[in-house]
Amino acid sequence: MGPKFDPAAVYEIMVRVTGGEAPGGSSLAPKIGPLGLSPKKVGDDIAKATGDWKGMRVTVKLTVQNRNAKIDVIPSASSLVIKALKEPPRDRKKQKNIKHDGNVSLDEIVKIARIMRPRSLAKTFDGTVKEILGTAQSVGCKVEGSHPHDIINQINNGQVDVPRECQNKVTFTNVFDLQKKTFHSKVIYKILTEMLKFDHSY
Repeated sequence: MGPKFDPAAVYEIMVRVTGGEAPGGSSLAPKIGPLGLSPKKVGDDIAKATGDWKGMRVTVKLTVQNRNAKIDVIPSASSLVIKALKEPPRDRKKQKNIKHDGNVSLDEIVKIARIMRPRSLAKTFDGTVKEILGTAQSVGCKVEGSHPHDIINQINNGQVDVPRECQNKVTFTNVFDLQKKTFHSKVIYKILTEMLKFDHSY
């Protein structure tokens, strides 16, 4: 017999959805049904909460307590770049292989980098900016009318200045916390711990 359900406990559930659409009950029911929530009601709430991301795939975090679900949208870097293009909403069922060939300003890239900075493993903020430029390249859009990789080269050459902020070095200790909390990988955590025992230069 499994453990008794505690309605006062806090449960976090991650769900991948299409913005502006209610996920199917068959995908939600196994995750939230045992917590006493209605898949239809939660699905409708998710559709409302992700209205600004219509047609884009985003991750949603459900924080469940006392049979109530708080919904937080956790967009990926690619979703933020596509949103910055300000493209008109499209029906993903009718339109396939959509090309995102618009133009994004460097200021928008920096803004996205600030949002993604806590999840970035780059040592410096300009490294995070270059990560977002790499995402823009994979999306297929341009930055300031140029190929994103050209902007990366200009940053490397000092031709383009990036705000020097959040320049926190990512240490092995930070990586340990990320691996332990996010991936729950005991094997990786153990290996990194053993490495730290022999090398204290980090």
